[in-house]
Amino acid sequence: MPTWTALTTIPDEAPAQALGLALEALDPAPTAIGVFEIEDGSGLWEVGGFFTEHPDIAALSLLAAAHGAKDFAVSRVEDRDWVAQVQRELSPVEAGRFFVHGAHDADRVPRNAIPLRIEAAMAFGTGHHGTTKGCLLSMERLAIAGLTAKRTADIGCGTGVLAMGAAALWRNLVIATDIDPVAVATARENARANGFSPWIRTGRAAGLRSPLLAQAVPFDLILANILAKPLKRMAPEIAGAIAPGGVAILSGLLTWQAPGVEAVYAGFGFRREHRLTLGEWTTLTLRRW
Repeated sequence: MPTWTALTTIPDEAPAQALGLALEALDPAPTAIGVFEIEDGSGLWEVGGFFTEHPDIAALSLLAAAHGAKDFAVSRVEDRDWVAQVQRELSPVEAGRFFVHGAHDADRVPRNAIPLRIEAAMAFGTGHHGTTKGCLLSMERLAIAGLTAKRTADIGCGTGVLAMGAAALWRNLVIATDIDPVAVATARENARANGFSPWIRTGRAAGLRSPLLAQAVPFDLILANILAKPLKRMAPEIAGAIAPGGVAILSGLLTWQAPGVEAVYAGFGFRREHRLTLGEWTTLTLRRW
């Protein structure tokens, strides 16, 4: 099936998110929408839509102009079964006891490992990235140290791999949310396929602004594998949603960005408990006192 992408850039997060929401009203509508910060210090955000029908170029131009974005660049993607290709190329990842794998590697799970099966989809988080792996290792470290997370929030859940990791460790309530509806659907399906549905609730949310999350506060553990700027903006929300003595695992941070994020959270009563660097990426474990 042919696929088209429509991509543009726009300054600042708020107008980028607004443009992403506006894309949903197009006809034909995109099958998936992505809103991402460009990590080059420019302050620009990329907004993209993926279409299985040729998008309405005129409508895209009007949307871009109305939101102050550059005109959309529309491209046809080569016909290819991308999911099947990713499944073939996706090698298992070991992160402590966690073994993240596709269905095609289910027979390779080591004895005594915690298997997390992730199917290829248009959502972030397979365990291969240093940020995801760093979060899994940091969670396992907390469990070994004796943490019992009765309520966990996975903010920006992507495939749901971190939510599943928390459910596997503690068998308690995990709220997994993402602004991307494709990610929410992917996380829900992965939770079901792994048998974690009794503990994981999924929903769409921007940051912590969601009734699903509001009904579950305070959290013992908050996982946020996002980006440095959104994490800084979310500091007061995370501080308000976490229980005294609770822990936040923050990632999506280039190593040079970690001190700045840590400093912002220190202003809201957090102290660093652990810092894990994998390649150019750093994961922070912060406890709120």
